[in-house]
Amino acid sequence: MSAQQTLDVSRLPTYAFGPRALMWWGTAGMILIEGMVFAVALVTYFYLRSLAQLWPPDPPPDLLWGTLNTVILLVSCFPNHLAAKASEREELGKVRLWLVVCLGFGVAFQVVRVLEFTALNTHWTANAYGSIVFALLVLHTVHMVTDFIDTVVLAVLMFKGPLNGRRFVDVNENADYWWFVVAAWLPIYFTVYLVPRWLS
Repeated sequence: MSAQQTLDVSRLPTYAFGPRALMWWGTAGMILIEGMVFAVALVTYFYLRSLAQLWPPDPPPDLLWGTLNTVILLVSCFPNHLAAKASEREELGKVRLWLVVCLGFGVAFQVVRVLEFTALNTHWTANAYGSIVFALLVLHTVHMVTDFIDTVVLAVLMFKGPLNGRRFVDVNENADYWWFVVAAWLPIYFTVYLVPRWLS
């Protein structure tokens, strides 16, 4: 092949955002798999409910902490969105700011989650109801803690480096996973906190 026929690709970007990125597809696949895990756990709750003569056998959880966590997660969507948009524009200062704000929401959520576990009015060893309620909350907590740790690592990298365009893609994908954590919580909140009050 002659020099005139050679295609110069040296100036093409080595990273991309959204569906053009391999990381996006990996995140989407993980969300799909983990979403099915949440779905199976929720179906289990309703299956156990269909077998029970009395549901819930224990008083339903107190509304305060679960509702407060729902509010925290919903409000956290705003800084999460702003972090994602700043990462797409590769605005380092804004990415740093919004990641720190997201970390604040993550800490608040986890503190309230500890309080939430104390107000479930059941225990995982008490009966099938207690087991599935604890399973749903532990499952969500694991995902929350995982995303929180990922956000901590990204924030440290954004402040300390080394920095390149792929780090901004990582922030963007982390924001997508946060959306999943928020979206997964809403049916759990509905099932654990509202269904026992409406359908008992």
